[in-house]
Amino acid sequence: PEGDQLCRTKGFNGWSPLFFRGREVSGKTIGIIGLGEIGSAVARRAKGFDMDILYSGPSRHEEKEQELGARYVSQDELLKEADFVAINCSYNESMRHMIDYNEIKKMKPTAYLINASRGPIVYEAELVKALQDGLIEGAALDVFEFEPEITEELKSMDNVVITPHIGNATFEARDMMAEIAAGNVVKALTGDTPDYIVNK
Repeated sequence: PEGDQLCRTKGFNGWSPLFFRGREVSGKTIGIIGLGEIGSAVARRAKGFDMDILYSGPSRHEEKEQELGARYVSQDELLKEADFVAINCSYNESMRHMIDYNEIKKMKPTAYLINASRGPIVYEAELVKALQDGLIEGAALDVFEFEPEITEELKSMDNVVITPHIGNATFEARDMMAEIAAGNVVKALTGDTPDYIVNK
């Protein structure tokens, strides 16, 4: 988005060797917290970029390890080894502030934290402090602890990318969500059990 904005505001004066540099993902290690449907989709894309794939979570998925070339590790090991830490786990109250200053401190100083799961998993105030202290290189957040409010310090940081909870904002995903909702209404009205019940 920064490059697009620069071009639109006529601030682009030609190529430069140090202009808009970033980190390559090929050959790097991604650590995925939660290898469910979304985490597995992230892993498939990471595999396409020739990344080493680590994952952590409450249970091991040996079939997915074979399919994706992923390695099951503890969360501590994942944080220490990964160049990119992607949070893709489901959320319950016991996971609130699972990623705090002490956990971030385990990460590489060149690492990035990505949260596309639920905001309260990351202790936002401590993420801000960790970024200010230079514990990690940056963060990308699609969800926020006090959503829709966004911590002001995050908005001012050049090494933080923030997006408005749009991780599933594709025509296909939203159409599928509508179809599932409509199908579940029909199931409920006809005495069948709806899919994806969260309060069994």
